[in-house]
Amino acid sequence: MAGKMFAILVLVSLAMLTNGSPAVITGYDPLELCIENCAQCKKMLGAWFDGPLCAESCLKFRGKLIPDCEDFASIAPFITKL
Repeated sequence: MAGKMFAILVLVSLAMLTNGSPAVITGYDPLELCIENCAQCKKMLGAWFDGPLCAESCLKFRGKLIPDCEDFASIAPFITKL
């Protein structure tokens, strides 16, 4: 029981030191993060955002170029004209 409590304490401490970012604690897959961000941007921007094109670029570049919905430069290639 003491071992579990210690493990939980360590995880909580790491979370506090890393501003609660679970990616730092558990590791992350850049490709998965890229595709999740594409989906989030599609939800936020709707028809203005080409989600499938974004996801294709995630696969093509293996998640190296992660889109940020609040950074126009990172999503500019996926903005569509209506």
